[in-house]
Amino acid sequence: MDTQLTKVSRRQFLLAGLSGGIGLTLGMSVPALAKMGEAGPGLAGTDKAGAALAPNAFVRIGNDDRVTVVAKHLEMGQGTHTGMATLVAEELDARWSQVEVIAAPADADRYNNLLWGPAQGTGGSTAIANAYEQMRQAGAAARAMLVQAAAQRWQVSTDEITVQDGMLKHDASGRRASFGELADAAAQLPVPETVELKSPERFRLIGKDVVRKDLTAKIDGSAIFTQDIERPDMLVAVVAHPPRFGAKLAGFNDNEAKKRPGVRAVVKIPSGVAVLADHYWAAQQGRSALSIQWDETAAMSIGSDEIFADYRDYLDKAGTVARNDGDADRVLAESTDVIRTDYQFPFLAHAAMEPMNCVIEQQADGSVELWYGAQIQTADQAAVAKVLGIEPPQVRINTLFAGGSFGRRANPAADYVVEAAEILKAIEGIAPVKLVWSREDDMRSGWYRPAYMHRVEAVLDQQGMPKAWRNRIVGQSIITGTPFESALIKDGVDITSVEGASNLPYAIPDLKVELHTTQLPVPIQWWRAVGSTHTAFATEVFIDELARTAEKDPVEYRRALLREHPRHLGVLDLAVKHSAWGRPLAKNRGRGVAVHESFNSFVAMVAEVTVADDGRYSVDRVDVAVDCGIAVNPDIVRAQMEGGLGFGLCAVLESEITIEDGAVVQGNFDGYTVLRSNQMPDVRVHIVPSTEAPTGVGEPGTPVIAPAVASALSSVTGKRYDKLPIRRA
Repeated sequence: MDTQLTKVSRRQFLLAGLSGGIGLTLGMSVPALAKMGEAGPGLAGTDKAGAALAPNAFVRIGNDDRVTVVAKHLEMGQGTHTGMATLVAEELDARWSQVEVIAAPADADRYNNLLWGPAQGTGGSTAIANAYEQMRQAGAAARAMLVQAAAQRWQVSTDEITVQDGMLKHDASGRRASFGELADAAAQLPVPETVELKSPERFRLIGKDVVRKDLTAKIDGSAIFTQDIERPDMLVAVVAHPPRFGAKLAGFNDNEAKKRPGVRAVVKIPSGVAVLADHYWAAQQGRSALSIQWDETAAMSIGSDEIFADYRDYLDKAGTVARNDGDADRVLAESTDVIRTDYQFPFLAHAAMEPMNCVIEQQADGSVELWYGAQIQTADQAAVAKVLGIEPPQVRINTLFAGGSFGRRANPAADYVVEAAEILKAIEGIAPVKLVWSREDDMRSGWYRPAYMHRVEAVLDQQGMPKAWRNRIVGQSIITGTPFESALIKDGVDITSVEGASNLPYAIPDLKVELHTTQLPVPIQWWRAVGSTHTAFATEVFIDELARTAEKDPVEYRRALLREHPRHLGVLDLAVKHSAWGRPLAKNRGRGVAVHESFNSFVAMVAEVTVADDGRYSVDRVDVAVDCGIAVNPDIVRAQMEGGLGFGLCAVLESEITIEDGAVVQGNFDGYTVLRSNQMPDVRVHIVPSTEAPTGVGEPGTPVIAPAVASALSSVTGKRYDKLPIRRA
């Protein structure tokens, strides 16, 4: 280790924007919905008043009349902070302008994802779904305590007190009081064990387009991201990773690297060689000057072409059964009119606008503190603790805004966070470390949506409807080897590999789904919408092919097959209604349709395309219908449908990761092309009115666009589309 490094001074760091709400005096838990424990101290780094606070505290009200909502979920652009605040403010009857949001500390006992068990994290489009009643209960409990405090002060019945826009009123006497005026008194009262929640017809905020809570900070630049964090004597680190998957470090020479101005240390870590410097450019220059020898004895030597050739062989073999209704094998074997299509899907990068980064600092007591866009805090705590030989509670995480994720920051191995911890360990904790991945690091160093192939086969009855269907899927498992394995792999089937196919809603008497799970050294993980990113395309495009074979309208064909699934039918009918389905289009223009359920939400899309004479095409308009239960904030629902559609459209038009000789070819946006603004269609989102509990919206819009576009292209060209991306029609 470089001897120029010296011990750094340490001070308590308060993030800008998180120090508001001084004098917070009211905190509460929801005993009925969240695990109770011993009453603990205030939120570290957010509560400077020393207010009494019970575990799982989500609401804080200060003498200054500010209402602070503690959000247990990462805000990565999807609007979850606004959603959490809306739920609390609705039941509290607060003014929207008096509500602010802070990120919860890493503490699974108080801030666990109720749909995951004892783990804190954001993903799977679960944020609003798991917090819907929990956050409303918290707001309602706070309101009840304020009302009780007012009743005691004014010597009246609680029934005589009304609450609206952050004010408590007693109309008979004309008395009024703000939340802040009653906060101290309310904090002395017991938290109610049960509270009554509003019925939907009384909602004033839920179901309305309220302004996002992170909007101003992200416009004026005051929002804090990892790159904004500066610590005293902090060093910036970059890592040289193996160029081929499976390669290991054999040795390196850092003489030239250490000559670069600003370079302070070069250290070996399990994932490669880290260069630490005064700033990012110096670290990059130092890394470029390294001479590294890689041991490629066990390195991957094949590429995408060889992988897909191997996958095609699997398609000829029976796989592990994921679903088996009737006897599809027999019907297919006995038929001479089997319709068959093979589908191919490449590896995909997450390509979030903010690449991976993390700041970590050793504390005097042996604990560590981190600043970054943490997506699964509990897993990251455990992983960092293991590296440093400490206990998870000694890993304090300050969750910041994240510039996108699409699943990447929820890495099961906590890869980049562990890498930061390994660097800190290598320098014996004598300086804070900011680890920064470049775009090329992010694109080439791993963790992709797996490549997949499907074979879908069917036999039609005399009415042209499918009587037998078999879907064989081949690809890597993102769950094997992770803490989620026992829950998400059943009888040898990774349910994320087959979701969207194994729960196919169409009425088909004989239906079978099989899976071949492959082994490759390519690091893979979930990507926005996970398994549905490939299953929706294979199933919906194949349904269109069956409809064309039967010479039936693809919408009517689906309606007949979805007669037992009213929510699928509901979004299909709504999208079709607004799309003017059936009306003639100009030459070289076409419409296509798709419907799919993912994350308990239902989405249908009708896409319009134009195909030029040279085969190039544009996606001009998309009508989207979504049934996600009650839309807590319709504007955010629309934004998520638009954003998810745009993300999925990247994979339709151009995005793919290709591998040659064990190394990723693409390194930046010049090779891995994402959607440009001039490629975004006119999107019209239609939300199904509902009083059902809310379900996910962050991901369900992504998988539906690809089959809708393929269907539209087929209506113009008559071609079959069985591979993504579709570069030319």
